[in-house]
Amino acid sequence: MEKNYRIAVLPGDGIGTEVMHAAQAVLEAVQPRVGRALALEWLPAGAQHYLDSGVALPETTLRRCESADAILFGAMGLPHVRGADGTEIIPQLDLRMHFDLYAGVRPIRTFRGLPTPLSNPKAEHIDLVLVRESTEGLFYARGRGDVRGDQEVFDTMRITRHGTTRICEFAFRLAARRAERLGRAGRVTNVDKANVFASMAFFRKVFEEVAARHPAVAADSGYVDAMALNLVMKPWTYDVLVTENMFGDILSDLIAALVGGMGMAPSGDIGDRHALFQPAHGTAPDIAGQGKANPTAMLLSAAMMLEWLAERSGDTALADGAALIERAVEQVFATGQVRPMEFGGMHSTADITRAATNALRAA
Repeated sequence: MEKNYRIAVLPGDGIGTEVMHAAQAVLEAVQPRVGRALALEWLPAGAQHYLDSGVALPETTLRRCESADAILFGAMGLPHVRGADGTEIIPQLDLRMHFDLYAGVRPIRTFRGLPTPLSNPKAEHIDLVLVRESTEGLFYARGRGDVRGDQEVFDTMRITRHGTTRICEFAFRLAARRAERLGRAGRVTNVDKANVFASMAFFRKVFEEVAARHPAVAADSGYVDAMALNLVMKPWTYDVLVTENMFGDILSDLIAALVGGMGMAPSGDIGDRHALFQPAHGTAPDIAGQGKANPTAMLLSAAMMLEWLAERSGDTALADGAALIERAVEQVFATGQVRPMEFGGMHSTADITRAATNALRAA
């Protein structure tokens, strides 16, 4: 009997809508292959919606997200749309906090057939995951800034034992699963600034306590500045990285550059009961409506969603669907059928989507 899953879709702003249409096409193609129905419910939210209605995240949208099996997110925010405090209208942060989506998961890998920005041939073997704590750290200060006149502002970093323990446990479980799937030893690297900040020394202390409970997975630590260097010099040596919110925000963009850019960077924001999946890129208003957006990150985010749903529901057919999408993306690049524009190619959003759906149907 066919099982049904309801997906709350928030396409958002700029190229968010364009890449979401690509994801919808691929998900529609995969459904008959795995015998599962995915009902995609498009919902309003974002910076443009804020301009039109005065509300960035409508209450009705939030309620529909609460009852959905998963949330699929495009991109939100426009540089010129800002609140009274000068910060952008970015409802995705509100969703993270509302649903307690504490694990920001950013997988990065190279694809055969696409050039790598790094000249070292070992760069062809980049395959790592950055796990970012998404509810604490410096982002805790959002909306809580201590503004003292026009002279100084204080934003406070918050690190708790609870928050650090659960993100480190998540990272070690992920490393163990990757070790089994990839047939290699698992490793978690903690990224902090423990030599300067008491909060980061505490983060490292808790990390080491969690590591002791997972002896089958190797563990080490590095300072964030040294890690930024090492991720450019030898990214192929890393497996799973775990870090604080702001460090993770910065490093996730850096690692995307290692494999060609944000158009290749999927992500998931995962909690104990809910999860949201989105490309790590922004709304790119400079190319919106031109068909130039690379939908790969969105397609791989949809695959991540299916994989999470499979694990959560015990429905292995969804995991099969995730694998089909990933293989289709791999195939169209490996065979040279398409090349995104950021790699010097001429293929549009529609071209890449069409190639991936055709490969999926023929698999």
